[in-house]
Amino acid sequence: MTTSTRPQAETDDRAAARTEADAAIRTLWHDFATEPTQRARDRLVLHYAPLVKYVAGRVGTGLPTHVDVADLIQSGIFGLVDAIEKFDPERGLRFETYAMQRIRGAILDDLRSQDWVPRVVRSRAREVQRTLERLGASLGRTPTDAEVAAELGISLAELRELYGQLRLTSVVALEALVAEGKESESVVESLPDEDAVDPAAVLVDRDNRKQLADAISQLSERDRVVVSLYYFESLTLAEIGKVLGVTESRVSQLHTRAVLRLRAKLQEHTGA
Repeated sequence: MTTSTRPQAETDDRAAARTEADAAIRTLWHDFATEPTQRARDRLVLHYAPLVKYVAGRVGTGLPTHVDVADLIQSGIFGLVDAIEKFDPERGLRFETYAMQRIRGAILDDLRSQDWVPRVVRSRAREVQRTLERLGASLGRTPTDAEVAAELGISLAELRELYGQLRLTSVVALEALVAEGKESESVVESLPDEDAVDPAAVLVDRDNRKQLADAISQLSERDRVVVSLYYFESLTLAEIGKVLGVTESRVSQLHTRAVLRLRAKLQEHTGA
């Protein structure tokens, strides 16, 4: 084989391997749909297990050191099993997209049930959020860190240290901000049945997403970059730090600030 034909052959081999893998997973889903046995379910769990590790790693970024990623993975497995049992391949949604939401939701639910955030931290988070809402309403724009610090009666350095502490309360999917005040905090939980479209629900969802987009557009440029890279480009805090030329700790502070500001703006809009 000549040098010029070798890359093409390797490409063909990879394509053939992907085709074979796709056929195998389709067979797994067919077997499970035909006869949802424990064995069929376990084979699907094994196939999609890497998704759990990936999501657990993302959620675990910035959490306290005493939170074991292995525990997050264990919680995520329950989310994966739930996703497999409730997934309908006929609806056209990619299973990976559906499952990652379920996995993340299961992990966050377990973290919340453990009440692992100290009360004083939760109290400070509410205080900062109320301050952001109050200043935003009076100034007609997003307040700067200096203005927030002055309103709280602390220094800028102390505010940034506080943002670092408050990262414990900001482990939340961006879509949870859209669902603020609803019974379900996950977009996946409210995915419409394609055979029973509710026009009113579609309009409400469209309006919620528009509110979120408007709120993001009002963030500072750096906050917008952090939100975009973290939630839409799936970069870790460490990777974002390399892009921005700052430490991972600083990115964590920026992420927390952005989430708090988004919450304040959405609550200001809804009057919550």
